[in-house]
Amino acid sequence: MIIGLKITLVRGMYYKKAWSAEIEVEDSSTLEDLHLIIQQAVRFDNDHLFCFFVSRSDRSRQREYFDDENEKIYTVELAQLFPLPNKMCLFYLFDWGDEWIFKISRTRKRPHEPVAGTEYPVKISETGVKPDQYP
Repeated sequence: MIIGLKITLVRGMYYKKAWSAEIEVEDSSTLEDLHLIIQQAVRFDNDHLFCFFVSRSDRSRQREYFDDENEKIYTVELAQLFPLPNKMCLFYLFDWGDEWIFKISRTRKRPHEPVAGTEYPVKISETGVKPDQYP
């Protein structure tokens, strides 16, 4: 199935202006796939460690991590995560030094079958200004 995701920049070392994008992606995509999709969307160099975590907010200390140490980024598919538990959010943390944090949420669009001839992921929309990784 194809699901809609909204990716919103929450904060980062060189955060200046708001940015977000909506994409459609296969729900069988792993978190590693989602990492690569986000990297391409913001045009960052894929040169730092990253992880995903589920928590109430981006600053919450109680987090469930998905990273390369527990290998969950390679095995957990988006269909396994969504819908998230009540009041919980999925976050993507890239580069612990600059601490780029993105919030990932499902859009209201219902999951649907892939459209013939369409290669996923597909960027549906983008708002704001892409962040500069190294200004």
